[in-house]
Amino acid sequence: DNWAFLYAQRLALKQELPLHVCFCLVPKFLEATIRHYRFMLRGLQEVAEECAELNISFHLLLGYAKDVLPTFVVEHGVGGLVTDFSPLRLPRQWVEDVRERLPEDVPFAQVDAHNIVPCWVASPKQEYSARTIRGKIHAQLPEFLTEFPPVVRHPHPPSCPAEPIAWEACYSSLQVDHTVKEVEWATPGTAAGLAVLKSFIAERLKSFSTHRNDPNKAALSNLSPWLHFGQVSTQRAILEVQKHRRTYKDSVDAFVEEAVVRRELAENFCYYNENYDSVQGAYDWAQTTLKLHAKDKRPYLYSLQELEQGTTHDPLWNAAQLQMVREGKMHGFLRMYWAKKILEWTHSPEEALQFAIYLNDRYELDGRDPNGYGRADPLSLCPAGCLWSICGIHDQGWAERAVFGKIRYMNYAGCKRKFDVDQFERRYAPTH
Repeated sequence: DNWAFLYAQRLALKQELPLHVCFCLVPKFLEATIRHYRFMLRGLQEVAEECAELNISFHLLLGYAKDVLPTFVVEHGVGGLVTDFSPLRLPRQWVEDVRERLPEDVPFAQVDAHNIVPCWVASPKQEYSARTIRGKIHAQLPEFLTEFPPVVRHPHPPSCPAEPIAWEACYSSLQVDHTVKEVEWATPGTAAGLAVLKSFIAERLKSFSTHRNDPNKAALSNLSPWLHFGQVSTQRAILEVQKHRRTYKDSVDAFVEEAVVRRELAENFCYYNENYDSVQGAYDWAQTTLKLHAKDKRPYLYSLQELEQGTTHDPLWNAAQLQMVREGKMHGFLRMYWAKKILEWTHSPEEALQFAIYLNDRYELDGRDPNGYGRADPLSLCPAGCLWSICGIHDQGWAERAVFGKIRYMNYAGCKRKFDVDQFERRYAPTH
């Protein structure tokens, strides 16, 4: 279920050439820890096994793409290179670095297998909100939301087989924090991810439209880790869920809104706004209001360590933080509350954003993702990107108040009106 992979195979079949899949394992990536790397590598083991069955060579190259890929291309006489797409700064730089170092006669193509409507096709500019991008995406879905052609067993074997991969040895090449442990609820890999999709459709889809904002109800898809690591395609999820529109119309529509419109809005934001992870990326009205209220007296001030350990005065906030630390996920509705309280309890909007992104990227299995910066967190999560929550991206100005200015406000009493806060607090109480 990967358009970049399918395009590469089509080129290889046309030219009657072998097909190689390369994954460049970088020693560190933003705030990713061993929790993220193990999930990714265990998923890649499944990919390597599938490739072997399909007569396609899978190579795990240790190091940055610019250092290892051009050499691989020359040594294997590779005739063309196809890569996937990410709108984030670092992956875009990797693509640029490889492009500069490739032999001139090797064509290099990029395919947006990340989105259903390719990012640069959906819109040529940064969109203001879901309202402005929704029509553009829905107009293109008939062309792009189609069934995947199959990957076929490749008829042209490579002249020399791929080197066997010492999977455990890969871990010693990593320069990441080993203290953030793996989570038990999520088994990496496509087979496990598709099983989660199947259980969502069978058990939780019916209540998605009515209960997805209640952290105590099992109504979410929980798919975001597999989507983030490319182990399940968003397009596959949509195709499967849409088969149930007649039975669960409201839930299917709500799912498409979050998984396609909101998710691709976040991708659009990161692609067209180079300041997607800083206050400078916010709209002028939001920057102005945050600056006006930057010196307002904060009701509480917490250090990064106090926030990370979930030791604030607010038991709901602490419970949400501890859920994220323990499970690698936080309920989407609470992600909004969580980030907005960080704005309220830190010295400045800049510090709030820095802390929120650090914690999100360090603990969330789906961290370091366009959805963490922009408007939405896909499927299992409501709109809760850090810049939406803290800087009003894809939102409007609201009634002015201390600290927040015109940024949308959330509070504990509002949460109590929405769901049983005590039940959630008991479930994720501190263990000490």
